Amino acid sequence: MTQVSDAPARTRAQIAERTLRKDRWWQAPIVVVTLLTIWLAYATVRVFTGHWYYVPDYHYLTPFYSPCVSGECVPGASSLGTWIPAVPPIIPYAFVSLVFVLGFRLTCYYYRRAYYRSFWQSPPSCAVREPHATYTGETRFPLIMQNLHRYFFYVVILISLLNTWDVTQAFRGKDGNFGFGLGSLIMLANVVLLWAYTLSCHSCRHITGGRLKHFSKHPVRYWAWTKISWLNARHMQLAWTTLGTLMLTDLYVMLVASGAISDLRFFN
Repeated sequence: MTQVSDAPARTRAQIAERTLRKDRWWQAPIVVVTLLTIWLAYATVRVFTGHWYYVPDYHYLTPFYSPCVSGECVPGASSLGTWIPAVPPIIPYAFVSLVFVLGFRLTCYYYRRAYYRSFWQSPPSCAVREPHATYTGETRFPLIMQNLHRYFFYVVILISLLNTWDVTQAFRGKDGNFGFGLGSLIMLANVVLLWAYTLSCHSCRHITGGRLKHFSKHPVRYWAWTKISWLNARHMQLAWTTLGTLMLTDLYVMLVASGAISDLRFFN
């Protein structure tokens, strides 16, 4: 009888070269690092600025300060009231939402791929050897916290509803009646895309129809699952687009609030 030897221990492929790829695989990680760094730097400065976030004449409130719950918030900006006394901007005025929005983005399936590859190089690209000697995945702290993504999703739904309320207020003129300007349209486009990004989340798709065994018995959920699946296929594009619209919305509100430009009014 032929004796079978023990199978060798599983190890990574022993290739001396970092990669055998000949294309410019390194361009994508560099672009991601550059764009995310620019956005994070801009958002950090704006969140801690404490100025030029609300236009009282037209009720424009930037998403970076919604809900504005600090005692330092200017009159009219606190739709949910003030929860803490007046403090310097070292505590963000919208700290209630920013924690969950940041957590939702950080644990997003697409963003994990983006910053794992670009910042951590784990790995920087397909078929490219990573510099790390060991691999534990998302089984240890802090990466085990990625499993909180679904719970961040639940809270972000509520924040999206609040952002929607902010947009309805932006369609008012100085007299309080219906009116809109360029800022109203920018805020509306931003919220629509934020809803699309939030609903395209992998967790949302799973919650909608991931546990169903027979779609035929749940036609409504199946219909919702197909629509969310369509959005889910565009999750990466929505992830980047909403970063751009968030920055554009905040920048426009900042310029109008500071008096650098005037809002282009179309009605009232």
